[in-house]
Amino acid sequence: MEKFLGQDIPENERWQFLQDNADAVEEIGYTHRFSPEELAQKKELLAEASIKINDIEEEKKEALSDFKDRLKPLTEEKAELLENIKTGSKFIPSEKCVKILYHEEKMAGYYNQLGELVYSRPIMPQEMQKTVFSINRKTGTDD
Repeated sequence: MEKFLGQDIPENERWQFLQDNADAVEEIGYTHRFSPEELAQKKELLAEASIKINDIEEEKKEALSDFKDRLKPLTEEKAELLENIKTGSKFIPSEKCVKILYHEEKMAGYYNQLGELVYSRPIMPQEMQKTVFSINRKTGTDD
């Protein structure tokens, strides 16, 4: 069995010659070996595709970084809002509040700027001494 047939016939007529001399024409799958020129061309195409892929990957990284930066504050806000809804409250890390001592109840109450009681605790021993202001607090008058 020969490796090549009809090599002496021009390429544009070779297929007709092969069909005329064949027992049958069938459609099959096979592996085509590349010539050195075809192989070099494939390598060049691979290099071009790799460069394009690398450029697109860099663009993707930049775009993802941009999206991540844009999403971060919204994600943090969402987490805080979910926590607020879940607990029905919000923690205020630092705000000036007034402390009012209730000697009769032996309790100290802390009120925010809206006058809401935000925290209460038992009076400490050093706070037991009444002040002039706390003596008349019951009615707010001098009666």
